[in-house]
Amino acid sequence: MTTTTLQAPAAVAAPFKQDATVIGLVGLAHASSHFGHLLLPLLFPVFMQEFGLSYSQLGLLMTVFFVVSGVGQACAGFVVDRLGARPLLFLALALFAAACVAASMVTGYTGLFAVAALAGLGNATFHPVDFTILNQRVSAPRLGYAFSAHGLTGNLGWALAPVFFAGLGALFGWRQAYLAAAVMYLGVMALLFVQRAHLHTTVARKPEPVAGAQKAEHDMAFMKLPVVWWCFGFFLLSTMTLAVVQSYAVSILKAMHGVSFEAATLTISSYMLCGAVGMFIGGFVAAKSRHSDRVVALAMAAGAVLLALCGTGLLGATGTMVVLAITGFAVGIGGPSRDMMIKKATPKGATGRVYGLVYSGLDTGFAISPLVFGVFMDRGWYGSTLLGAALVLLLSVGAALGVGKRTGAPASA
Repeated sequence: MTTTTLQAPAAVAAPFKQDATVIGLVGLAHASSHFGHLLLPLLFPVFMQEFGLSYSQLGLLMTVFFVVSGVGQACAGFVVDRLGARPLLFLALALFAAACVAASMVTGYTGLFAVAALAGLGNATFHPVDFTILNQRVSAPRLGYAFSAHGLTGNLGWALAPVFFAGLGALFGWRQAYLAAAVMYLGVMALLFVQRAHLHTTVARKPEPVAGAQKAEHDMAFMKLPVVWWCFGFFLLSTMTLAVVQSYAVSILKAMHGVSFEAATLTISSYMLCGAVGMFIGGFVAAKSRHSDRVVALAMAAGAVLLALCGTGLLGATGTMVVLAITGFAVGIGGPSRDMMIKKATPKGATGRVYGLVYSGLDTGFAISPLVFGVFMDRGWYGSTLLGAALVLLLSVGAALGVGKRTGAPASA
């Protein structure tokens, strides 16, 4: 396959400080993108009260966000491979800041649609950008830990968002909280700009065709690989479950167990923090394991069982909140191995394109899930919503094993 993005830098040993700086900067960017996933869902109760919206209508907002993000992400991978990752990173942060400003001024459902589309466009570039930078700028022996840190910081971004909006919203109002979020994004962008030398990626031009030489494969040739679509399917299924937790867990806990808004919101932060701890531990597992797909399958299966227990309603309020948080830990352990699984399935020179397409499965799952499970919520099927999410997560186990089967013999860590 013709390469457009050089991969060599990742194979060269670099000083630990240099690798750590790159990992930290990319992690900060990733945390910012995950923070942006919750710009709208955390305020769903407010929007229902102020604008008279239903769960299905609110779910449609997230569908807009992730449809825009998914289509944009698949396209962004090609742009990253052609132009480099850094310019798109700065553009994404600027778009999130603009979305926050727009959210602070929204007056109804139409305005929320515009915010969802703008934020989705900002979210579109992060995964192809992040993984292109990590694969090029981090030494190969440290990639497992880099993927762990990447996933961990994403979960921290998710964990920060509920505390950020609940705290500032209570003190100053939800509109002012959105303005504060815009300032935060501009601050992150300024810091990354100062450190931009660490985020540079190398792009190689396609060689001119030589007479008699074998015709180079088209840029889209990677889409013929079945393993790429198995990866896509895994992300779609596993993310549908996460979307339920993010969008509806607060409402489910309140409806099933009478949990207060503050306690339910804290449970979501606990889920994300436990996921971050799982990511940290999972980094060591990913660095040592030769069978990434099996690690992922076990982690998702454990998470499905725990989530199903929450859906039964038998655990009570406290038990459900605790087990839901532990579910985040179980799923988090599989995160770094998931990224290693995708790396093994990625043809050389197609990092941005493959990660863009595969991670658009994440956006597709986020887009579909609120529509499907929003209907459940509107009908009062709160326990069934969690049980359905557990079933979908269990289906992702088969997809992970399918990826491993089609990747070939595992390489040593």
